[in-house]
Amino acid sequence: MKIKTTLIALSLTLAPTLALAGGGCNSEKTKISASSCIEGTVYDAATGTCIPQTTS
Repeated sequence: MKIKTTLIALSLTLAPTLALAGGGCNSEKTKISASSCIEGTVYDAATGTCIPQTTS
C-alpha cells in the first residue's frame, strides 16, 4: 500500500512539469517555415514571420 501511495504522489507531482514540456501556448506560432509563406512574401528568420517581398 505504501508503494502505491508513493507512486500516485509522485505522478501527481510530475504532472504539471510534463504538461509544460509541450512548449506553451505560443509554440505552434513559431513553427512557420519558408515553405508556408504565401506567394509574394518571404520568410524573415529574425521575426519568425512572412514579410512582403521587396523587388529592386
